[in-house]
Amino acid sequence: MKNIKKLISLILVVAFCITGVCGCGNITNQENATQSIVKNNLSKDGYKLEQVVVLSRHNIRSPLSDKGSVLDTMTPHDWIPWSSKASELSLRGGILETEMGQYFRKWLEKEGLFPENYMPRDGEVRIYANSKQRTISTANYFKTGLLPVSNLPVEYHMDYDNMDPVFNPQLTNINEQFKVEALQQMQEIYNSRMADLSDNYKLLGEVIDVEESEDYKSGKFTGFKPGDDTFTLEEMKEPALKGSLKTACSLSDALVLQYYEANPVNVAFGKHLSMKQWKDIAEIKDVYQDVLFSAPKIATNVANPLLKEIRAELDNNTRNFSFLCGHDSNISSVMSALSIENYNLPDAIEKTPIGCKLVFCKWADSSGKEYISIDMLYQSLNQLKGTTLLDESNPPCIVELKFDGLEPNPNGLYAIEDAMGRFNKAISDYN
Repeated sequence: MKNIKKLISLILVVAFCITGVCGCGNITNQENATQSIVKNNLSKDGYKLEQVVVLSRHNIRSPLSDKGSVLDTMTPHDWIPWSSKASELSLRGGILETEMGQYFRKWLEKEGLFPENYMPRDGEVRIYANSKQRTISTANYFKTGLLPVSNLPVEYHMDYDNMDPVFNPQLTNINEQFKVEALQQMQEIYNSRMADLSDNYKLLGEVIDVEESEDYKSGKFTGFKPGDDTFTLEEMKEPALKGSLKTACSLSDALVLQYYEANPVNVAFGKHLSMKQWKDIAEIKDVYQDVLFSAPKIATNVANPLLKEIRAELDNNTRNFSFLCGHDSNISSVMSALSIENYNLPDAIEKTPIGCKLVFCKWADSSGKEYISIDMLYQSLNQLKGTTLLDESNPPCIVELKFDGLEPNPNGLYAIEDAMGRFNKAISDYN
């Protein structure tokens, strides 16, 4: 009888972990994703850390749209009051990013790359952000946690609130043949995923009570229709999409941000959603991002300036640490251009979670041979909503990523010539 009770208890524990009750046991549902390796730190036993390059998504922001947008006209409900203006970093986002910066500081001190109370000399550390409020602010908060006694400035290159070409996922150097081939590739890869969003759209409409909205009652909106989407590819502009997916993405994005920011009772306008339902809502935004920025021809094009920037940082022998702060479109396109294998993210509802970091580390073994590791680091749902402190006993979620077609060593590290060769190939493919 005791053994039976133990077996039942074990089954219940496993079930709870799968459904997300025990922290990082919640797995995102991504097509053809390999089983990812989840770690409790970024360290590699037996290797010396030489350099770290981080590509970060900004942390929690308010929705991109304000009064008079579809957020107002597509639902009868009032959205939560935000601590920031439209598209700007929220106070919670700032707190979370400071905690993330402090986590990196403690880890880098432990690895011996940073001394305590590090005040870097010229060129040793770089903090570089896109010139938007949410990215500059994220970089400043991260720097406060990372270098609390240093006056190192956050670097940005354009006039405030203008997109930096390095971070702007715009198409460059394209012709009509490129447009035809890219559109064909986008449709071949993603048409079925767009068509499969019917249930997601239905759930979204129920959560926001779209049939009680101004747009629905006036006849301006007649329902989400999978397959009504049209693409536009133009020189010096981001890939664009019109139709149900774009409209639904705006609403999905706002709901997910509200979920991170607010009290659970208020985040879905009184509805109590399961974790699967939150993932289904977030999947709309994920599909939108993938369709526009992750097809290989598109990704190689729009990520080209950022790939060059990351490669230059990894080639900079005087640099200890680099932090580049951009957007989810940057992370999606860079990973696609580098042919990163599909992955699972425990305890996340987005493919590129808010505030997530794509972390490239350069390591050396005892003989001096150099390697590269690549990981996705992000705060769990509980950490996001609880703004809990991060440390060794409460680390962020860390998932080891893999280059498709490259063989890592038993420690998950890639020979530096192989990893840099992948950067070189992605950059040359642009031409």
